[in-house]
Amino acid sequence: MHLTLKGKRLVAFDLDGTLIDSVPDLAVAVQKTLDDQGLAVPQEADVRDWVGNGAPVLVERALTWALNEPPSEERQAESYREFLAHYAHAPNRLTRLYPGAAETLSVLKEAGLTLVLITNKPEDFIAPILEHFDLSGYFDLTLGGDSLARKKPDPLPLLHAAEYFGVPTCECAMVGDSRHDIGAGKAAAFTTFGLPYGYNHGEPISDSHPDVLLDTLDDLISSTTGSSTTGSSTTVLSTTGTA
Repeated sequence: MHLTLKGKRLVAFDLDGTLIDSVPDLAVAVQKTLDDQGLAVPQEADVRDWVGNGAPVLVERALTWALNEPPSEERQAESYREFLAHYAHAPNRLTRLYPGAAETLSVLKEAGLTLVLITNKPEDFIAPILEHFDLSGYFDLTLGGDSLARKKPDPLPLLHAAEYFGVPTCECAMVGDSRHDIGAGKAAAFTTFGLPYGYNHGEPISDSHPDVLLDTLDDLISSTTGSSTTGSSTTVLSTTGTA
Protein backbone atom coordinates (compact mmCIF):
# COMPACT_ATOMS: atom_id res chain seq x y z
CA MET A 1 0.00 0.00 0.00
CA HIS A 2 0.96 3.64 -0.30
CA LEU A 3 3.09 4.66 2.65
CA THR A 4 0.68 7.42 3.66
CA LEU A 5 -1.83 4.69 4.54
CA LYS A 6 0.55 3.31 7.16
CA GLY A 7 -1.24 3.37 10.49
CA LYS A 8 -4.65 3.94 8.90
CA ARG A 9 -7.52 1.65 9.87
CA LEU A 10 -10.42 3.16 7.93
CA VAL A 11 -10.54 4.48 4.35
CA ALA A 12 -13.61 6.29 3.04
CA PHE A 13 -14.26 6.54 -0.69
CA ASP A 14 -16.45 8.86 -2.70
CA LEU A 15 -18.41 7.13 -5.48
CA ASP A 16 -19.21 9.32 -8.49
CA GLY A 17 -16.05 10.61 -10.14
CA THR A 18 -13.88 8.49 -7.86
CA LEU A 19 -14.86 4.85 -8.36
CA ILE A 20 -17.34 5.22 -11.23
CA ASP A 21 -17.98 7.59 -14.11
CA SER A 22 -21.73 8.01 -13.74
CA VAL A 23 -22.15 11.28 -15.64
CA PRO A 24 -23.37 9.68 -18.90
CA ASP A 25 -26.41 8.16 -17.15
CA LEU A 26 -26.97 11.26 -15.02
CA ALA A 27 -26.86 13.39 -18.15
CA VAL A 28 -29.51 11.26 -19.86
CA ALA A 29 -31.81 11.61 -16.85
CA VAL A 30 -31.28 15.38 -16.78
CA GLN A 31 -31.86 15.67 -20.52
CA LYS A 32 -35.10 13.68 -20.37
CA THR A 33 -36.33 15.72 -17.41
CA LEU A 34 -35.81 19.03 -19.21
CA ASP A 35 -37.04 17.72 -22.55
CA ASP A 36 -40.29 16.58 -20.91
CA GLN A 37 -40.86 20.22 -19.96
CA GLY A 38 -40.04 21.56 -23.42
CA LEU A 39 -36.82 23.14 -22.19
CA ALA A 40 -33.39 23.30 -23.79
CA VAL A 41 -31.32 20.16 -23.28
CA PRO A 42 -27.73 20.43 -21.99
CA GLN A 43 -24.75 18.51 -23.25
CA GLU A 44 -23.06 15.81 -21.18
CA ALA A 45 -20.12 18.16 -20.65
CA ASP A 46 -22.44 20.68 -18.97
CA VAL A 47 -23.77 18.04 -16.58
CA ARG A 48 -20.21 16.98 -15.75
CA ASP A 49 -19.65 20.42 -14.23
CA TRP A 50 -22.93 20.36 -12.27
CA VAL A 51 -22.54 17.12 -10.31
CA GLY A 52 -20.95 16.75 -6.89
CA ASN A 53 -23.41 18.32 -4.47
CA GLY A 54 -26.16 15.72 -4.67
CA ALA A 55 -29.07 15.11 -7.02
CA PRO A 56 -31.30 18.00 -5.83
CA VAL A 57 -28.55 20.52 -6.55
CA LEU A 58 -27.84 18.88 -9.92
CA VAL A 59 -31.48 19.32 -10.92
CA GLU A 60 -31.52 22.90 -9.62
CA ARG A 61 -28.42 23.78 -11.65
CA ALA A 62 -29.90 22.21 -14.77
CA LEU A 63 -33.17 24.12 -14.39
CA THR A 64 -31.36 27.39 -13.71
CA TRP A 65 -29.34 26.85 -16.89
CA ALA A 66 -32.43 26.08 -18.97
CA LEU A 67 -34.64 28.83 -17.51
CA ASN A 68 -31.92 31.47 -17.12
CA GLU A 69 -33.17 31.95 -13.58
CA PRO A 70 -33.55 29.85 -10.42
CA PRO A 71 -36.63 27.58 -10.50
CA SER A 72 -39.57 27.94 -8.16
CA GLU A 73 -39.72 25.52 -5.24
CA GLU A 74 -42.68 23.74 -6.84
CA ARG A 75 -40.92 23.32 -10.18
CA GLN A 76 -37.74 22.19 -8.47
CA ALA A 77 -39.58 19.55 -6.46
CA GLU A 78 -41.51 18.20 -9.44
CA SER A 79 -38.42 18.16 -11.66
CA TYR A 80 -36.47 16.35 -8.98
CA ARG A 81 -39.13 13.63 -8.82
CA GLU A 82 -39.02 13.31 -12.62
CA PHE A 83 -35.24 13.12 -12.59
CA LEU A 84 -35.23 10.35 -9.98
CA ALA A 85 -37.72 8.35 -12.04
CA HIS A 86 -35.65 8.70 -15.21
CA TYR A 87 -32.40 7.86 -13.43
CA ALA A 88 -33.89 4.87 -11.61
CA HIS A 89 -35.00 3.45 -14.97
CA ALA A 90 -31.39 3.04 -16.18
CA PRO A 91 -28.72 3.99 -13.61
CA ASN A 92 -26.04 1.68 -15.02
CA ARG A 93 -26.57 1.61 -18.78
CA LEU A 94 -23.70 3.99 -19.58
CA THR A 95 -21.91 4.22 -16.22
CA ARG A 96 -18.42 2.75 -16.15
CA LEU A 97 -16.06 1.60 -13.41
CA TYR A 98 -12.79 3.49 -13.37
CA PRO A 99 -9.65 1.41 -14.06
CA GLY A 100 -8.10 0.02 -10.91
CA ALA A 101 -11.17 0.58 -8.72
CA ALA A 102 -12.02 -3.05 -7.97
CA GLU A 103 -8.37 -4.08 -7.64
CA THR A 104 -7.62 -1.25 -5.22
CA LEU A 105 -10.62 -2.04 -3.03
CA SER A 106 -9.69 -5.72 -3.03
CA VAL A 107 -6.11 -5.10 -1.90
CA LEU A 108 -7.15 -2.68 0.84
CA LYS A 109 -9.87 -5.03 2.07
CA GLU A 110 -7.47 -7.98 2.16
CA ALA A 111 -5.05 -5.82 4.14
CA GLY A 112 -7.66 -5.59 6.88
CA LEU A 113 -8.74 -1.98 6.40
CA THR A 114 -12.32 -0.93 7.10
CA LEU A 115 -13.75 0.50 3.87
CA VAL A 116 -16.62 2.99 3.85
CA LEU A 117 -18.48 4.53 0.92
CA ILE A 118 -19.55 8.15 1.49
CA THR A 119 -21.39 9.70 -1.44
CA ASN A 120 -23.84 12.54 -1.96
CA LYS A 121 -25.89 10.28 -4.27
CA PRO A 122 -29.33 9.37 -2.86
CA GLU A 123 -29.07 6.26 -0.71
CA ASP A 124 -31.56 4.24 -2.79
CA PHE A 125 -29.20 4.18 -5.77
CA ILE A 126 -26.11 2.96 -3.92
CA ALA A 127 -26.88 -0.75 -3.58
CA PRO A 128 -27.97 -1.30 -7.22
CA ILE A 129 -24.82 0.37 -8.52
CA LEU A 130 -22.48 -1.51 -6.19
CA GLU A 131 -24.18 -4.80 -7.03
CA HIS A 132 -23.95 -4.08 -10.75
CA PHE A 133 -20.18 -3.64 -10.51
CA ASP A 134 -19.66 -6.42 -7.90
CA LEU A 135 -18.39 -3.94 -5.32
CA SER A 136 -20.89 -4.58 -2.52
CA GLY A 137 -18.65 -6.96 -0.57
CA TYR A 138 -15.86 -4.44 -0.16
CA PHE A 139 -17.72 -1.89 1.97
CA ASP A 140 -18.46 -2.23 5.67
CA LEU A 141 -20.74 0.83 5.61
CA THR A 142 -22.34 2.95 2.88
CA LEU A 143 -23.76 6.44 3.39
CA GLY A 144 -25.73 8.43 0.83
CA GLY A 145 -26.47 12.12 0.65
CA ASP A 146 -29.79 11.56 2.41
CA SER A 147 -28.58 9.02 4.99
CA LEU A 148 -27.82 11.65 7.63
CA ALA A 149 -28.90 15.19 8.42
CA ARG A 150 -26.01 16.70 6.45
CA LYS A 151 -23.82 15.60 3.55
CA LYS A 152 -20.38 16.50 2.18
CA PRO A 153 -18.73 19.00 2.33
CA ASP A 154 -20.03 18.84 5.89
CA PRO A 155 -17.81 16.45 7.88
CA LEU A 156 -20.79 14.73 9.56
CA PRO A 157 -20.80 11.55 7.38
CA LEU A 158 -17.07 11.06 7.90
CA LEU A 159 -17.26 11.65 11.63
CA HIS A 160 -20.24 9.30 11.82
CA ALA A 161 -18.25 6.55 10.08
CA ALA A 162 -15.25 7.00 12.37
CA GLU A 163 -17.44 6.92 15.48
CA TYR A 164 -19.47 3.97 14.16
CA PHE A 165 -16.33 1.84 13.94
CA GLY A 166 -14.59 3.38 16.94
CA VAL A 167 -11.62 4.57 14.89
CA PRO A 168 -9.81 7.85 15.77
CA THR A 169 -9.98 10.33 12.89
CA CYS A 170 -6.18 10.45 12.76
CA GLU A 171 -6.35 6.80 11.64
CA CYS A 172 -8.85 7.53 8.86
CA ALA A 173 -8.47 8.64 5.23
CA MET A 174 -10.83 10.12 2.64
CA VAL A 175 -10.37 9.43 -1.08
CA GLY A 176 -12.25 11.64 -3.53
CA ASP A 177 -12.24 13.71 -6.68
CA SER A 178 -13.81 17.00 -5.61
CA ARG A 179 -13.35 19.93 -3.27
CA HIS A 180 -16.34 18.64 -1.30
CA ASP A 181 -14.50 15.39 -0.52
CA ILE A 182 -11.31 17.16 0.43
CA GLY A 183 -13.13 19.83 2.45
CA ALA A 184 -15.11 17.24 4.37
CA GLY A 185 -11.98 15.21 4.97
CA LYS A 186 -10.00 18.14 6.29
CA ALA A 187 -12.87 19.27 8.52
CA ALA A 188 -13.09 15.74 9.95
CA ALA A 189 -9.29 15.55 10.47
CA PHE A 190 -9.00 12.65 7.98
CA THR A 191 -5.93 12.33 5.78
CA THR A 192 -7.14 13.36 2.31
CA PHE A 193 -6.31 11.79 -1.06
CA GLY A 194 -7.32 13.68 -4.21
CA LEU A 195 -7.89 12.22 -7.69
CA PRO A 196 -7.58 14.50 -10.73
CA TYR A 197 -9.92 12.83 -13.22
CA GLY A 198 -13.38 13.18 -11.66
CA TYR A 199 -15.95 15.95 -11.27
CA ASN A 200 -14.75 19.11 -9.58
CA HIS A 201 -16.70 21.89 -11.30
CA GLY A 202 -13.88 22.48 -13.76
CA GLU A 203 -11.32 23.17 -11.03
CA PRO A 204 -8.06 21.25 -10.54
CA ILE A 205 -8.29 19.07 -7.45
CA SER A 206 -4.85 20.36 -6.47
CA ASP A 207 -6.52 23.73 -5.70
CA SER A 208 -8.17 22.03 -2.72
CA HIS A 209 -4.76 21.00 -1.35
CA PRO A 210 -5.35 17.34 -0.52
CA ASP A 211 -2.70 15.79 1.70
CA VAL A 212 -1.85 13.41 -1.15
CA LEU A 213 -2.48 14.01 -4.83
CA LEU A 214 -2.86 10.72 -6.70
CA ASP A 215 -2.67 10.06 -10.43
CA THR A 216 -4.91 6.98 -10.35
CA LEU A 217 -6.56 4.71 -7.78
CA ASP A 218 -3.73 2.23 -8.37
CA ASP A 219 -1.42 4.63 -6.54
CA LEU A 220 -3.14 3.70 -3.28
CA ILE A 221 -1.76 0.19 -3.55
CA SER A 222 1.73 1.16 -4.63
CA SER A 223 4.64 1.68 -2.25
CA THR A 224 5.51 5.08 -3.71
CA THR A 225 6.74 7.58 -1.16
CA GLY A 226 6.12 10.71 -3.24
CA SER A 227 7.65 14.12 -2.69
CA SER A 228 6.41 17.37 -1.19
CA THR A 229 5.59 20.20 -3.57
CA THR A 230 7.41 23.44 -2.83
CA GLY A 231 5.18 25.82 -0.93
CA SER A 232 2.47 23.23 -0.39
CA SER A 233 1.76 20.38 1.99
CA THR A 234 0.49 18.22 -0.83
CA THR A 235 2.38 15.04 -1.64
CA VAL A 236 2.71 14.49 -5.37
CA LEU A 237 3.29 10.89 -6.37
CA SER A 238 5.95 9.65 -8.73
CA THR A 239 4.00 6.60 -9.76
CA THR A 240 5.84 3.34 -10.29
CA GLY A 241 4.36 0.28 -11.83
CA THR A 242 1.00 1.88 -12.65
CA ALA A 243 -0.67 2.82 -15.88
